[in-house]
Order: sequence, then C-alpha cells, then structure tokens
Amino acid sequence: MNRDASPQGQRILVIGPSWIGDMVMAQSLFMLLRARLPDARIDVLAPKSTGQLTARMPEVDTSIDMPIGHREFALRTRRETANMLRRNSYDQAIVLQRSAKAALVPWLAGIPQRTGYRGEMRYGLINDVRTLDEARYPRKVEHYALLGLAKDGDALGELVLPKLAIDADRREQLIASHGLDTARPAIGFAPGAAYGGAKQWPATHFARLAGELDRRGIATWIFGSGADRELAARLTAAAPRHGVNLCERTSLIDIADIASLTHAFVGNDTGVMHLAAAAAPRVLAIYGSTDPDYAPPLAPAEGRFWLDVACSPCRERQCPLGHNACMRDIPVADVLRACLDPEARDLRSLHSASGTAQPIPAAEPKSPS
Repeated sequence: MNRDASPQGQRILVIGPSWIGDMVMAQSLFMLLRARLPDARIDVLAPKSTGQLTARMPEVDTSIDMPIGHREFALRTRRETANMLRRNSYDQAIVLQRSAKAALVPWLAGIPQRTGYRGEMRYGLINDVRTLDEARYPRKVEHYALLGLAKDGDALGELVLPKLAIDADRREQLIASHGLDTARPAIGFAPGAAYGGAKQWPATHFARLAGELDRRGIATWIFGSGADRELAARLTAAAPRHGVNLCERTSLIDIADIASLTHAFVGNDTGVMHLAAAAAPRVLAIYGSTDPDYAPPLAPAEGRFWLDVACSPCRERQCPLGHNACMRDIPVADVLRACLDPEARDLRSLHSASGTAQPIPAAEPKSPS
C-alpha cells in the first residue's frame, strides 16, 4: 500500500532486525506507529531473510532489501543504499540495533531525525537519543516499541501483540502439498536452535514428547532448517503414525500459515518459536540459557518453561559447564501435560502461563503401552 505525504503523513524508515524473532517483535512498534500516525509512510530496511515477514504486516508500506549481512561493514554498499534511500525524503529513521554500522545508512542518507538508543561509537549518527528504563520496561518488545513514541520520556501504553496476516488460499495449498490432516489435532515443533546447543531442549526429550502425542492420536508438525535435518527425521521416526517432517519444506511465511492451524506450538527460544507466536493460538516455549521474561512468546496464550538454576541465564551458545542441566532437567511429562491441558499450572518447570486456550480434543483412544 502507498500513502502520500500529508501534513500528518511523515515518512519513516525503520532499520529492521536481522533476526527472525526480533522482526516479529518489531511488529508491535509498527502497530504503535500506525496508530499514532495513521497517514505516515512506514518502510522497513532489512535483510531479505527477515524483511519478507513484513509482507504479512499490514502496518508496513514497503520492505527494502538491505544487501549487507549484519556482521559486514561494506561501506561502499552502505553508501549506495543510502543514496537510493535519499530519494524517498524520509523525515525520520528509527534504528532498532545499537551498533554504529546500523546507524550509518540513515546518516549517510541525510535523514534529519535519527532515533535510537545510545550505542557503540555513534555520537552524531543518532541525534534523537532515547533512554531506556529496563526496570520499568523489561521486555525486548517494549524496547522496540518505545522508539515509536513521539518523544523520549513518553509513557508506553498497552502494546498490541504481533499478529501476522494469514493467507487462507496459500494455507489450503500447503495443506494439500504436504498432506496435512487438519481433522486431527496438531502440535507444531520447533526443535532446533541455530544460536547454539545451550538453547536446545534435548532431542531425546522432543522425541519422547512426539511419541507420547503420537500415541494419543495427535499429529506433530516438525519445522526446521537444513541444520535440523537429522533432528527432524529422528522426531518423525518417534511419531510414526502422525509425525510430519516439514523441515526445509517451508518458508518463514509458510510456517506462519501452517502454525495458525495448530492447537499449540512447542519450541526453544528461537526465531521460529517467535514467528509461530504471531500466528498460532498457543505457544509453549522452553528456556534455559536465556531469560524467559526478556523475550517471551507473544502469543494469545503462552506458557514458559524454565528451571531458574543457579547458572541460568548464562546467554552462552554452549553450556560453559557441559551439562546443559537448565534444559535437560525440564521434564517431558510437564511439557506433555501442558500440551494436553492448557489450565495445568502445578508443573514444577512451568515458569509462567497466560491467556486462555481450548484443550486438545482426544483424536483416538490411547493405545496400550
């Protein structure tokens, strides 16, 4: 959609995140901007990998591909990108990342108001410096949304949670092409962890959970990238009747469409889990090395599993102590019960739960053990 500039129609460029989960969380910022400035033009500059998600965010007018990886400097390419953006005459750039290189393009493009938090070596690159009260606003989604307020110090009201638009026609095509049985209750799985093994519930646990659901006649739809190929095959084998291996067979947008068909979605603290939270009715997220209250699943109903062991959250890619107890010791029985009973609260590893959801209907009688 295109919006012409008007007295209220500011042109805003958001320098978007390179991570899937962060782009999903950024939708709350886009929603806030659209509500505050209904006639504004809101464009997002982001890598193609995450920018594609804005096609399902009606608050965004245009996604512009950032042809540079998040670790690359590539000054020449940044200058070329800035020259291209200069023609759009943006009034404001909102820089979500705190790096100097993220702020460089809007500065080179001559965008007059460049909004962001104080970061590394970027005095002058950001000229509308916002402060962050993390005690008052502990969640990452709030950190992004605060940058959409009119001025520093304004109070942040209740946020609208991310909600990706679903393409019903595309979803029907996916059902047919993947042979999905939508008459059967289904649980989505996001068992991978590209960041590192410290964020991963053990494969043995996911396999046992898949097997228990399969025994009850509940399908497991397993998502992942090429790095998760062997893991997905293992989980599918553990659910021989109703496990569906969708690893490498779905785009990010496909995952959103399919996740909307699930009764619940189980995953580690990863981008796919956060993506599912913006489409699925309920998400159960498993945390160990990361803080479950910093980036919780922003689903209509959600549960967070976390043991709060002494060394957690360490935020390391691999367990520094070698035991990964923060993930290993979250019982399969707890996650299984939460899948089957949304009202279950007396679970040792359940850190918190919110929202309401329907219990999963019994699809078939339980087979003898």
